[in-house]
This record gives sequence, structure tokens and C-alpha cells, in this order.
Amino acid sequence: MGKRVVVTGIGCISPVGFSVADLWEACCTGRSGIDTITQFDPSPFTTRIAAEVKGFDPTKWFDAKTVRRCDRYTQLAVAAALMALESANLQITEDNQDEVGVLIGSGIGGMKTWEDQHKVMLERGPSRVSPFFVPMMIVNMASGMVSIITGARGPNSTVATACATATHALGDSFEIIRRGAAKAMIAGGSEAAITPLALAGFASARAISRRNDEPQRACRPFDQERDGFVMGEGATVMILEELEWAKSRGAPILAEILGYGMSGDAYHITAPRPDGSGAKAAMQAALRSAGLAPSDIDYINAHAPGTPGGDEMEAKAISELFGDDCPAVSSTKPIHGHQLGATGASELLVCIKALQEGIIPPTLNCDNPDEDITIDIVRGEPRKADVKYAMSNSFGFGGHNGVLVIGKSPASA
Repeated sequence: MGKRVVVTGIGCISPVGFSVADLWEACCTGRSGIDTITQFDPSPFTTRIAAEVKGFDPTKWFDAKTVRRCDRYTQLAVAAALMALESANLQITEDNQDEVGVLIGSGIGGMKTWEDQHKVMLERGPSRVSPFFVPMMIVNMASGMVSIITGARGPNSTVATACATATHALGDSFEIIRRGAAKAMIAGGSEAAITPLALAGFASARAISRRNDEPQRACRPFDQERDGFVMGEGATVMILEELEWAKSRGAPILAEILGYGMSGDAYHITAPRPDGSGAKAAMQAALRSAGLAPSDIDYINAHAPGTPGGDEMEAKAISELFGDDCPAVSSTKPIHGHQLGATGASELLVCIKALQEGIIPPTLNCDNPDEDITIDIVRGEPRKADVKYAMSNSFGFGGHNGVLVIGKSPASA
């Protein structure tokens, strides 16, 4: 089995606020962060809506010089990581810095830096491209900067598996601690890809909703009228610790990570395998890892981005695996948008709060559920429930599937 792993701190920068409490309140009350894009003029685009992080001031976390050398996705990641460390009451010192690692992923990385510097080259020539272009743009720099700023010198890596990124980052960190390679990991995901080129690409692929006149009703998981996901941005970072180490320092224990599963669809560059076998395999692997049966799971935070094929595939996989023991299911993407490489961490946050509060947040905008989807979708109002075990699903372009299973804090179980 290996060592037990717990979550002791969380930092969250989301389209609905800059705290765990903000995201949880929004999920329970239906306060959506989706609106018309303000970071650039979206009028030429077929899709003009997204879930933006507004009002973020990086100078609260960095000096001005460092801000200029970090892409927005890295800025968000560092802010969330520092918040998570504070939440966990974890100070990195010379005595423990080799025991604390970093694994923060991003699905796309420094997209804005890429676009800005490409424009500089075209308009002003190659000699004017910033010497910081590559280190600002590359997908591993969030982990790198968190390590540099905090002094964490343990295992340091990154993950880039599209929409499954943050789930894989957390799961891989869980395995690193479980096998004894670190005592703690700063882990999660960050994304800041609401840019003209990224929006144009997703729009051309017809992957995103065009419900521009009703931004907060555009993301419609499991609904008959769903027409694509809505882009989001943000960062959620968690502190994972080996249980005994966390207890020895009196850390707040929020939940226990019990299982992690992953699989590949081996099917298509963007579409999920329609029969749901890849998703089902990842869920089965997570249950095996946790030593649990399907009937033990009380809540699933579904990947369910509001795409026609993706939602149907996931519902089919859940139905086949859980059968008559189907737990309550909801998707919170209508609140925080599809944060791509960060979304799995935000959704695990929701699962942790569901364990703590005994409340399952509803799926916003699922007004007319697809008749072919028969799972137990929580709709309308939050549902009170004794949630002992929860599952978080993430499925990404390229057929990357990741699933985490968590349980209540050992102190409260």
C-alpha cells in the first residue's frame, strides 16, 4: 500500500474569487464566473465568452522585475502555491526543503507570451524577441518558479496532459509521497490561455459554446442543448503530505487521497472513445488503488464540460461501472469554466468541500437532461449527503484519462 497521503492546504485563484471559500460558495449558490471576454476585443470571434480571472494583481506576490519575467499562468500558479503553503501552515526551511517537492502542470503554458513575442518578431524583427521568451513560455516554469521562490528542493517536475493535467499532477504527487520519495508536494494546475489564438483554435474545432447572448447559461453539462465547453482560467494548488509527517507537525488535515487511476483512449486527437471504456478503466484503476468498491463512492465530480460527445461518453462509463450503485454526480464547470490544465485541481477542491460540509453542489444549467443519460445528476439545489468517499474525473485531448478518489480526513472519519 505504501504511505498514506493527506491534503493539508489549498490555494485557489478562480474566476469567482481568490479563495477556497469563494469557489465553494459560488458552486453552491450558482454564481457563475462566465461572461463576455474583456482581456481583448472578442467581437471578430464566433465565441466571445469565457470564465476570466479578474482583478488579479501579481505585484502582491512578486516584485515588479519578476512579474515581467513570468507569464500569467506562472503568476497564477505561484500565488496559489503560496496561499496553499499558508493554508497548510507549512514553512519551507533548510531542515525540510529537500523533503518538499513541486509538481504543477499546465495544459498549454505561456500562450500569451508566445502570441506577444511572435507579434514582436513579425513587427520589429527577431533581434527584438525577449531573451525571456522561452523560459516564460515553457510549460514547466510554474513548477520551476514555485521551487525558486519557496526554496522547495525535493522532486520537481511538471505534467501536460491537456484537460487531465491537474489530476495527473496531483495523482503523480500522491504516488511520489506514497513511495517515500518526498514528505510533501506542492501540486496542482494552472492555466491562462484565454488569448486570441487559443480562442480561435478552439472555435475552429467547434469545441466551445457559441451561446454568446447568455454567457452564464452557456455551459450546460448533460443538458440536451449543450453545444460545447466554455474556456476558463485560474490556478488551484494543494499541499499533499505523508500522513505521519503532517501529524507530527500539527498540520490541518483536510482529506485523504486514497486512489489514483489513469488510462489512454487510443482513439482520437480530440474526441473521447465513444463507448467510455477508457474513462471506465481509469475509474476502475482509481478504485483498485484506493481499495474500494464502486458502491463505496458517494459523489462524483464529473469532467462533463458540456460537449455533446464528452458528456455522453462519461455518463455511459459511469453507468456501466456503477450500475444500480450510481452515486450522485455533478459538474461544476458552469461556475468556473473549463480551466483546462487547472480544472482537475479545482474540481478536487469541490470534492474535498463536499466531504467536509456534507453538501453536493448542483449542475448549473442542466435544465433538460439528455434522455440518453440516466445517471443521478444533482440539479437545481445543493443536495445534503453524508459524503465519505468522492471521485474526481478528468479526461483530456489525446485520450488522457485521470481519476482521483478521496476520503474524509482521518481525524474526522
